Amino acid sequence: MSKQEKTAIEPTREQNYAEWYQQVIKNADLAENSDVRGCMVIKPWGYAIWENIQRALDTMFRETGHRNAYFPLFIPKSYFEKEAEHVEGFAKECAVVTHSRLEDDGNGGLMVAGELTEPLIVRPTSETIIGASFAKWVNSYRDLPLLINQWANIVRWEMRTRLFLRTAEFLWQEGHTVHETAEDAMEETRKMLEVYARFAAEYLALPVIMGEKTEGEKFPGAVNTYCIEAMMQDKKALQAGTSHFLGQNFAKSSGIKFQGRNGEFEFAWTTSWGVSTRLIGALIMAHSDDNGLALPPKIAPSHIAIIPIYRDENEKSSVLAYCDRIQQLFAKEYFEDIKIYCELDDRDLTGSERNWYWIKKGIPIRLEIGPRDIESDAVMMARRDKEPRDKQSVGVNNLRDYVLQSLKDIQDTYYQRALSFREANTVQVDDNRKFYKFFTAKNAETPEIHGGFAESHWCGDVACEEKIKEDLKVTIRCIPFDAVEVEGRCICCGKPSRRRVIFAKSY
Repeated sequence: MSKQEKTAIEPTREQNYAEWYQQVIKNADLAENSDVRGCMVIKPWGYAIWENIQRALDTMFRETGHRNAYFPLFIPKSYFEKEAEHVEGFAKECAVVTHSRLEDDGNGGLMVAGELTEPLIVRPTSETIIGASFAKWVNSYRDLPLLINQWANIVRWEMRTRLFLRTAEFLWQEGHTVHETAEDAMEETRKMLEVYARFAAEYLALPVIMGEKTEGEKFPGAVNTYCIEAMMQDKKALQAGTSHFLGQNFAKSSGIKFQGRNGEFEFAWTTSWGVSTRLIGALIMAHSDDNGLALPPKIAPSHIAIIPIYRDENEKSSVLAYCDRIQQLFAKEYFEDIKIYCELDDRDLTGSERNWYWIKKGIPIRLEIGPRDIESDAVMMARRDKEPRDKQSVGVNNLRDYVLQSLKDIQDTYYQRALSFREANTVQVDDNRKFYKFFTAKNAETPEIHGGFAESHWCGDVACEEKIKEDLKVTIRCIPFDAVEVEGRCICCGKPSRRRVIFAKSY
């Protein structure tokens, strides 16, 4: 696209990435800020994406033996106090309920009343409240493994919010499992991380790096935290999912014991893992462009927009009848086990306005149909992964097969584009000066590859990790599973190091 050509989204990614992100959400009608500070309203198109995420993950969870349940939104303060590291990690983000009702204040207003004997924490995560139930459910090794998932809302009192990425209330799923041995629990932790990575690649068209979090970045109370990290188009990292090996920490604080095979009672081994509506933010930032949202077909709420074009009532009647025929062609069609949905857009707008409406919403395929197309028994087809003006005539006899193949191609294209972008913006840096310049825009020696993922050595000292974070706002995103042991020097202090880690700025 030439610089002179006007884009549907202003500003562009290059001009102001943060504002571009907000405008993509607005123009796609995904969500909006609510009247409650820090919270969002997820609108139908955005919520349909979340429902598709739920649907796909639920299938994958079921295939790995998990079942859904639901636990209370409110957690007694004393539950958090049982696990010191956990409460310390979430203390500053907790919303606390201290009263049970409102009463007339006698002046036409309301006052809080009914002080609770124990404050209740509005769920920031559920390890402690779920642990209380697990302690009742688990009695013998025969009860294990216990594999539970919960779809829920979460409240973390964020001060700086951004739609989908960081809000005071958000939606997520959290898996919680109990195991007989440490080995079983660790196997579960890694297995679920692999489920997330496969889901990200196959459905979101999002390539991710699997790895372990450092001691300073791990989940409060966990023994080990593993994650999947993705690169956004501004070259920042986004943590797209986490899986935690909790050891026996929460089992001990919650009293999750079982009678072992030798007849003795012992504490269980637990895990937790989760992804959230942050994945929608990842979708936006990984695939969308200066014309709006771009959705991989396997996660899109609808797949085809049918746009009738006519000049008068006579043409309208025949064109709409033809459009209905096309819509019926896909009424019972599936793309890789996903039902295909069509949107017939006959609103009182120009054809161009309706066309751009669906471009900005990211629908994978647009079919324009006018009198000339009827004469040739064809449609004009456009794909969201191509330029808006890139259209071609497709005969109805070939349309079904052509659309199905195109949906597969679009899905693959988005993945390969994101992967190529990440690879092009990942560099190995062994020199401290070059490392600092890589993450400092005004000093970048090569602006075209400034920022991104830096694969650099780290000695393992938290002091080095904190210094880089303080100096550059750069963190260690993960220690990749596939990192090869190689001798080197810490990028911060110069001490010996045996492996590289991923450094990046992040959301």
